[in-house]
Amino acid sequence: MKKSLLILATLFTHFTAGADDIDTITVQDQDTSLESPGFEVPYPALPLSARVISSQKLQDQRVHRLSDITLIDASVTDSYNASGYWDFISIRGFTLDNRYNFLREGLPINAQTSIPLDNKERIEVLKGLSSVQAGSASPGGMINYVVKRPTEKRLLKLNTEISSEGNWLLGADAGGRIAGAEQFGYRLNVAHENLRPPIDNSEGTRSLLSLANDWRASSTSLLESDIEWSRRSQPTQAAFSLLGNTLPAVQDPRLNLNNQSWSKPVVFEGLTATLRWTQKLNSHLTWVTTVGIQNLQTDDRLAYPYGCSAENNFDRYCSDGTFDLYDFRSDNERRDTQAARTALQLQTQTGPVAHQLNVGYVGTKMQENYEKQAYNFVGIGKVDGSVQLPGNGALNDENTNRESSVSEFFIYDAATFGAWRGWLGARINDIQRRSIRTDGSRVTNFRENFVLPWAALSYQISDELLTYVSYGEGVETYVIPNRNGYTHPGQFVPDVISKQFELGLRRTQDTLTWGLAAFQIDRPTVEDQRPAFQIDGKALHQGLELDLQKKWQQVELGASGMWLHASRKDSVLNPSINGKRPVNLPDHTLRVQGVYHLTSVPGLSVDTRLSYEGDRAVTADNSIMLEAWTRWDVGSSYHFGPSDKATLVRLSVENVTDQKYWKESPTQYGHIYLYPGMERLVTLSLQTHL
Repeated sequence: MKKSLLILATLFTHFTAGADDIDTITVQDQDTSLESPGFEVPYPALPLSARVISSQKLQDQRVHRLSDITLIDASVTDSYNASGYWDFISIRGFTLDNRYNFLREGLPINAQTSIPLDNKERIEVLKGLSSVQAGSASPGGMINYVVKRPTEKRLLKLNTEISSEGNWLLGADAGGRIAGAEQFGYRLNVAHENLRPPIDNSEGTRSLLSLANDWRASSTSLLESDIEWSRRSQPTQAAFSLLGNTLPAVQDPRLNLNNQSWSKPVVFEGLTATLRWTQKLNSHLTWVTTVGIQNLQTDDRLAYPYGCSAENNFDRYCSDGTFDLYDFRSDNERRDTQAARTALQLQTQTGPVAHQLNVGYVGTKMQENYEKQAYNFVGIGKVDGSVQLPGNGALNDENTNRESSVSEFFIYDAATFGAWRGWLGARINDIQRRSIRTDGSRVTNFRENFVLPWAALSYQISDELLTYVSYGEGVETYVIPNRNGYTHPGQFVPDVISKQFELGLRRTQDTLTWGLAAFQIDRPTVEDQRPAFQIDGKALHQGLELDLQKKWQQVELGASGMWLHASRKDSVLNPSINGKRPVNLPDHTLRVQGVYHLTSVPGLSVDTRLSYEGDRAVTADNSIMLEAWTRWDVGSSYHFGPSDKATLVRLSVENVTDQKYWKESPTQYGHIYLYPGMERLVTLSLQTHL
């Protein structure tokens, strides 16, 4: 990393001293750009499915954490989302890997933490084709966080929010140029929230402080930086489960089984920073280098219900409503990431064909360091939360430290000939990974090289209509858990190579935008059935996505739907699941949002949001299923004051009918969990410009 900064400083001195004046570097349109793939074209012209959720949309749709985007996009669903913990989501039915499927400012980060959204300009959701962005990642897609940057005009915005549960938020967003030195800009975000979700024993706090700066060194040179500190302290939510072979009635969504007298909050603290230099070398060639660091510290604690030893079932609770309870504590977990990305973007012409080349390198180093942890059986609990047991925080369980170094060289070419555009790309990856137990035992080492191809062909039918077809490959690497009870613990599983095809049709115009995409993802499945941990058959996901945005004079309508046919194939460990649907995946989802602007009261609007999910499989043999559910949210907002200093008041009611339903049924560490949907919640917020 120090070497990268030295090279960056040397090149900065050279280019700023001798570069000719070229067209001024400008920030891409926030609503149409897609930063993460690296192509300088609006994302509607890219041959892939994506959604850009702007900061305004995040506020309008009451998105407070990443998992809330499941209420906006039908392709994104919950995949073990407990209050007070980090977010797990799936895209197209594949759970994203929190270590490898997340980017910030286009750089890899570790998402095993709570990531604040107050200082994010937008969230980019890339569906499928993760190989375009990462060497080793889940094939579902990628998430890229883009931070808020300095504004051209002075900005000072205050945010306040309070809910019917007593949750309250105070935040400020300030930006602009430095008076008398307009080449320098700033963007400051601060926030503090008292967390009071409608879940018992889950009160906490969170804070954020972030600063972004830029320096327009010349019309061809731009230096951008940002630094972000955040802290969240909140007890997490312990889930319900099957009672023997029975799916229980939906429990009180307020009940939290993490309610022992010795229960402690999970604490996430993080410091993240990036530095980016953009140099326009001439009218056809741009060089961009970004370096970043992320330092995370976590105290992970839970009164952990797990299994039923009395009935020899370790994937569910006992049929009488009891369960084994463990005292889990893992303090001072350290996760550090260093990343650098440098790329040249070249626009050139060969005969009648125009090329947009993107060539570069990404280097990432991730380290995870742990101490001994507590995982101690403390007694038998009950699903009504009535039993209090003594804690046992003795640190008698070893953990596993990990290191990962990834070097990736990539080259992409978008070749335009008339209305046709061909897209070709490849990532050449070198991955080194190492692990060791905290007592110095069970050392593992792994190194492998592979090439991931990507190809697409798009055709611009008209100015508004585009069609495309694409193919890409991805890879995932797995290690057998370094724990007793597994055959060959700590050894590596053969590479999991996924293949994905996509066919799309998209129309973009001022008042009507829609997209249709059909996809197929073929991926080997790694099965965790102790003592076995191995590739066992494959998962085949075939689906159809529809997205629609329509505006009339007074009405705005948005709709997103996905039909997903997912099935297991060729399992040897458990042949009975062949042809069955993988667990915790709805076969169809629908999201609808609507806004009506009242002409009789200028500035007043009412909105509604509908979320529907089909049934989910709880067990691998599909013998137990969660019922489909529908959640309805309503709200109203009122703008008043001058357009450049408007004040906005919002009132929202989530789950207005107070529907009781099981939201999801994830499986983790071989255990089946059940999470209920949130009960009705009323929130009032105020946003004002000063």
